[in-house]
Amino acid sequence: MSAKGKDFSVVVLDFETTGMAPDRGDRAIEVGAVRIDSGRIVDRFQSLMHPGMRVSPFIEDYTGITNAMLRDAPSPVEVMRDFHRFLGDCPLIAHNASFDRRFLEAEFRRAGLPLPSEYACSLLVARRIYPEAPNHKLATLVHYRTLPVGNFHRALADAEMTAHLWLRMMEDIRNRCGLRMVPFSLMQELGKVKIKRVSEFLESAAGDADSDHKNAPGLIFTKTLRTGESPC
Repeated sequence: MSAKGKDFSVVVLDFETTGMAPDRGDRAIEVGAVRIDSGRIVDRFQSLMHPGMRVSPFIEDYTGITNAMLRDAPSPVEVMRDFHRFLGDCPLIAHNASFDRRFLEAEFRRAGLPLPSEYACSLLVARRIYPEAPNHKLATLVHYRTLPVGNFHRALADAEMTAHLWLRMMEDIRNRCGLRMVPFSLMQELGKVKIKRVSEFLESAAGDADSDHKNAPGLIFTKTLRTGESPC
């Protein structure tokens, strides 16, 4: 897939797990993912997986995933191989991506699969464009931006809600800055920008896009700002 294609096709990932630390033996028990292509959800992936251990009562209560549900689930190796085919070479997005990344890489290593190289974190982006939100937990942001609500702490539902949040953040950046498109690379970099420099970063991105479109033959770039909004 070309770099341009990666700007339009991404996979949003969520894991449910036995605990917080794969380096201490915790395992994934469910994976959910959705593919976003050209601004809409076009495909989904979901599977339980047997972690090779019993799940604690706390995790059963927190996720709703019981030991009985996992008894006949496929192995993590089998599921990760299927997920690797679903992922292809798309960049990955997750809410609090460092958590999901640790588990994905641990399970991919066990399955002998190459590790993905491109990630972005919707939590880090949300902190930069919604600094006024009460907090930046997924549930809070879903209600804050009036997004479709699913069954929190199940992997596919959390992945779908994260995907809707990602698309809304892209829309809000487009409207704020008058950008025709917001590529994955911009969102990825935005998540790394110091919070006090967010306006400067977006202003620069808008200026670069304006210049690119003005210089491209046959293209007209129009900044469309909401009433009362100022450019970045």
